[in-house]
Amino acid sequence: MKDTSKHQGLRKQLADVLKKKGIIDDHVLKAIKLIPRHLFIDSSFADHAYQDKAFPIAAEQTISQPFTVAFQTQTLSINSGDKILEIGTGSGYQTAVLIELGASVYTIERQHELFKKTSLFLPKLGYVPKKFIFGDGYKGFKEKAPFDKILVTAGAPFVPKPLLSQLKVGGKLLIPVGDEKQVMTLFIRKTSKEFEKHELGDFSFVPMLQKKN
Repeated sequence: MKDTSKHQGLRKQLADVLKKKGIIDDHVLKAIKLIPRHLFIDSSFADHAYQDKAFPIAAEQTISQPFTVAFQTQTLSINSGDKILEIGTGSGYQTAVLIELGASVYTIERQHELFKKTSLFLPKLGYVPKKFIFGDGYKGFKEKAPFDKILVTAGAPFVPKPLLSQLKVGGKLLIPVGDEKQVMTLFIRKTSKEFEKHELGDFSFVPMLQKKN
């Protein structure tokens, strides 16, 4: 499948929709306009790729709604050079947005089917994370901690302590917390022991699962 001028026009329309919904970060909107989302989803949904909707992908997962991707990215205030841990690579669309903004991304996926597929696919589009990790997102990635930002792209029933501990002072963790519905929750690390917490509204995500041994 190719990326055509029609697709580019649809992306511009999508960016306009997101702007009306409150996405005002120009870098995020530019990334939405650049990244060919239709290549990240099953070809049977490709005609609808630029609607503001989530779609199923492999391993009973979903590619998040564009607004959710843009909202999470905007909330974290991504700067070029930020070292970011992403929990839940999925299709790689969110990963591509972070890389487009100049971040150094370490991304973890626990579903082996998705891990294999996305780690081959993303570099073909020119989006190469610092590291693809097949593992348990609940454990984070201690080897490269601390991180400037940690982004969780699945609903977690609780906040994993390793993720908080792997955040640098001044860093931000954004995680959807809850079972059926999730509350988008932002933690800012103030000191080695203190965190500031902000709740940013209800969202709906697939569950964040722990890796089976």
